[in-house]
Amino acid sequence: MQVQALEIPDVRLITPSIHRDERGFFSETFSVRALAAAGVNEHFVQDNHSLSVPAGVVRGLHFQSPPRAQGKLIRVLRGSIFDVAIDIRVGSSTFGKHVTAVLTADNRSQLWVPKGFAHGFCTLEPHTEVFYKVTDYYAPETDRGLRWDDPQLGIAWPVVATEAILSAKDRQHPMLSELSAYFRY
Repeated sequence: MQVQALEIPDVRLITPSIHRDERGFFSETFSVRALAAAGVNEHFVQDNHSLSVPAGVVRGLHFQSPPRAQGKLIRVLRGSIFDVAIDIRVGSSTFGKHVTAVLTADNRSQLWVPKGFAHGFCTLEPHTEVFYKVTDYYAPETDRGLRWDDPQLGIAWPVVATEAILSAKDRQHPMLSELSAYFRY
């Protein structure tokens, strides 16, 4: 596994090794030992799997607040996404900044998004399936969000706002300037 720290070092791009032969390939996609060696010492408790049928689906920006905050390890099983993590830890030198990565079924890269970050993605292809591990169970009472198209975030989404496909819930999230201080650095 290759692990690369991104512009916000707490967020990491993880690319598993792929062993190919005439039958296809083999890849170890998750290893507690390899992640711990890369500084990701987390216990995952739940796997989630989503399908977005059209391209241009935006899911996010989501997070769970303490005491049920979640870290996420995201990968794509089919299709591709433009993946985003935003630092929402008040007091962090990277507060309000974001990192992006394109995750595809072909590149098999994964994004580690720790607690204290909002996360979201936009599908780049139809019938995209996203699979992710989380470090705490879903807790609706702590389910929170951040407005995906907040101009203060400066995210260059690959879809124009009028063509993005979002849930009604995701259209209602607050802007960063309106967000409570759920996380302190």
